[in-house]
Amino acid sequence: MLSRLDSNLWIHEEPLRFFGLEIGRIMTVVRLSSGGLFVQSPARLTPELKETLDDLGGVRFVVPASKLHGHLHMEQYREAYPDAELLAAPGLASRRTDLTFDALLGSVPDPRWSADIDQIAIMGHRWLTEIAFFHRPSRTLIVGDVGYHVTPEEPLSLRLLGRVAGVYDRVGPPIDFRLTVANEATLRRSIRNVLGWNFDRVIPGHGSVLESGGREAVLDGFDWLL
Repeated sequence: MLSRLDSNLWIHEEPLRFFGLEIGRIMTVVRLSSGGLFVQSPARLTPELKETLDDLGGVRFVVPASKLHGHLHMEQYREAYPDAELLAAPGLASRRTDLTFDALLGSVPDPRWSADIDQIAIMGHRWLTEIAFFHRPSRTLIVGDVGYHVTPEEPLSLRLLGRVAGVYDRVGPPIDFRLTVANEATLRRSIRNVLGWNFDRVIPGHGSVLESGGREAVLDGFDWLL
């Protein structure tokens, strides 16, 4: 159910159809120094996945990348883990009025995970603020829709989308994101803050994990902005 990428770092991939195209999505799981699990962009909580998560330490925090896709299935985690905290990205609370969130995510990491994970709010888009995370021990950047990574190994539908959206064989946001930037200076500052992290691996919201050369790939993927 989970693929181990590094010490205390796993991912789980599941299908996602968007405007009729299969683009997939990636959930990231970090085991914190405290022993609990930090789950980003939660996947559907099947009995098999829950058993695996419980074996790793139990879910403590559940976070989305943004209000777009990363909130899917959060209600299942609320029911299965009543003591876990659900955190909202900007704009998500008004979209998911069925959920009660414990806090709002921003650019300051909570002290309970800051020893392992840093975070930055990527701002400047017209309607989407994304939270990027950096897992320090494994030098891994964890993103959502600002960091598609579509490779030649992906299904045909995703490869076609990647070519049309300008994210084929590179790490970056699709063309619709670029066309709806509200403040380029603010977005540029956010991406430069991300590039200040010493990351090598990139876990995207959609596509394939980039195991190395991540910082250079993000620089290339945002050449239109930087």
